[in-house]
Amino acid sequence: MTTIYVDGDACPVREEVYRVAGRLGVDVVVVSNGSRPIRPPGLAFVRMVTVAEGANVADDWIAERITPGDVCVTSDIPLAARCLTAGARAVSSHGRVWTDDNIGTALAGRAVSAHMREIGMVTGGPAAMTASDRSRFLHALDTLARKAVSVSAGAPK
Repeated sequence: MTTIYVDGDACPVREEVYRVAGRLGVDVVVVSNGSRPIRPPGLAFVRMVTVAEGANVADDWIAERITPGDVCVTSDIPLAARCLTAGARAVSSHGRVWTDDNIGTALAGRAVSAHMREIGMVTGGPAAMTASDRSRFLHALDTLARKAVSVSAGAPK
């Protein structure tokens, strides 16, 4: 059975996730450390999980449970890499599908940005969500979730 895991604390597309999951009949697990209150949507297929505060606690929780038939919604590149290693699929909230072909470059870019911040350079923050980002996300999540459902049902990857 396919599950969509959501790295929930800073996820701006939870409503879109619920819409896709409801349409496809898959479960959603929103994982948060509780630093930002998240209102449960009151949907039977959505479960809220609050983990302890701390660096990577939510990421670790997801990475320990995700399987090849699942999808992770995260903009955290290291978590996306861990999900890919587990054979799952991953997509950012801006609709970027993480793959074995692009995750290495993304990890390297993240490391360069971290180094630049460490030496005092300003690297900017994440881009604001646009309507086209939401549309791209919906399309990417729908495509990934459909593929994951077919893998869970025994179809080839």
